[in-house]
Amino acid sequence: MDLGIKDKVAVITGGDSGMGKATAKLLATEGVKIALIDKTTDELKTTAEEISKIGEAIPVTADLRNLEDVETAKQQILNHFGKVHILVNCAGITGATKEFLQLTDEDWYKTIDVDFMAAVRVCRAFIPSMQKEGWGRIILIGSEDAVQPYTDEMPYCAAKAGVLNLAKNLSKAYAKDGILVNSVSPAYIATPMTDAMMEKRAKEKGMSFDRAIETFLDEKRPHLKLHRRGKAQEVAAVIAFLCSQHSSFVVGANYRVDGGSVATVG
Repeated sequence: MDLGIKDKVAVITGGDSGMGKATAKLLATEGVKIALIDKTTDELKTTAEEISKIGEAIPVTADLRNLEDVETAKQQILNHFGKVHILVNCAGITGATKEFLQLTDEDWYKTIDVDFMAAVRVCRAFIPSMQKEGWGRIILIGSEDAVQPYTDEMPYCAAKAGVLNLAKNLSKAYAKDGILVNSVSPAYIATPMTDAMMEKRAKEKGMSFDRAIETFLDEKRPHLKLHRRGKAQEVAAVIAFLCSQHSSFVVGANYRVDGGSVATVG
């Protein structure tokens, strides 16, 4: 399917691996020019080189917790491409996983800074370019946790709930400028982040990595009807649709890519 976005410029944060990398690859096949942002250097460069075999891609190293880094990244991208049409914010961390009374202020601040405030910073940085173009797509990555909280992941849940609210607010503020903002909420996708979660679980419980996944699904994600981890490519497909001309009447929506993990309708 032709998504109608050939020669558009996309900024993808968290772009060195996982959903960010999968999205970059898919958009590159559609002729989109890609700027990958991550705090890594070698991994980011390797990913950009891989995507450059499909289309144009540049690596931009930045720590999204740092406003100066975000501004420098913005200038680097605008100096190279001259404009930005698409922003996909995939950067995120699991954050502190403790019982509520054990969580410190720092635990909360660190998670919110990466999982919520980074989205605020990159949107603020790139919306003006989209306004100049009169066309834009912003996709913020939420989570099943935003609407189905888990008591051992409270900072992450709260941050992702904020992301969904941010996306809805931005959609109302900037649709008039031709900028369509939506969110995608994955659940338990096979990425380096969930790999680390399962490695930690396997070590703590003295079991294999595969067994850690199996027991996690049984104990922690009983509503995930497909009973497997999702693939980054499955999330990327939904993101690509929301980046496309075919999503021209989709505004302020939250698309779940969760294998049925969220048990409620709303």
